[in-house]
Amino acid sequence: MKMLLSIILSLLLLNSSAQHDSSLQLMKVVGVEIADFTVDNLGNVFLINKENQLKKLGPNFDSIGVFNDVRKFGKLYSIDATNPLKLLLYYKDFGTVVVLDRLLNTRTTVDLRQQNIFQARAISQSFDNGIWVYDELDAKLKRLNEKGNIIDRSNDFRQIFDVLPSPVSITDQDRLVYLYDPEKGLYIFDYFGNLKNKVTLLGWQDFQVVGPYIFGRKGDTFERYQPGTLSMQEQSLPVVLKDVEKIRITLNRLYCLRNGSLYVYGL
Repeated sequence: MKMLLSIILSLLLLNSSAQHDSSLQLMKVVGVEIADFTVDNLGNVFLINKENQLKKLGPNFDSIGVFNDVRKFGKLYSIDATNPLKLLLYYKDFGTVVVLDRLLNTRTTVDLRQQNIFQARAISQSFDNGIWVYDELDAKLKRLNEKGNIIDRSNDFRQIFDVLPSPVSITDQDRLVYLYDPEKGLYIFDYFGNLKNKVTLLGWQDFQVVGPYIFGRKGDTFERYQPGTLSMQEQSLPVVLKDVEKIRITLNRLYCLRNGSLYVYGL
């Protein structure tokens, strides 16, 4: 983890005036007509094409598996690869979470509507291999097991906030749950649903939590914030990373989506 933090900090300190940066070396350009992607902490890459097909590549970009059963659930809204052995696919239009194994075989399917959850904008894996869901209609953060049963829930957010969050992402890390809403900011909870902190970080893309730090991209600026402090660092992205659609950082690589292809840089 310390090595990862040092790599990201090095990225933040890149000379933004440089036209080319030797610390970013293009390793691979993958795919065409890619609509979205994510990576896990083992270096596996998950590609979603414009036909909604999901493909998994290994760290050496060899094909590991393909998930084609996409028409049954509609458009794939998000993918969570926090656990390399278990993938969560969220089909928002049908309120359905499909759980895949590491070879992209279906383990189980969770219909959130069976738990009377009809408006969940974001889901994620939980610390106990379950599923976090923010139920916008009920205004509660809920934790489900893999069978789809609710095993815990927070207090009603309407009793806490004057304006309710509408998070686009949920992250579970180091005994905290992070809900990020680009229009209202970052909400940090403990595992019991108690609010620990609210931070006005607005307009971020590519939200990531790495150890004690939070990273995001705002336009052509990369930002780093440490919760519980007033420490905020900003750095213009190097030219090679400007105008990309999405960025993800792992231990020794940087991935960015540009014009339907995935560009992989070594750090």
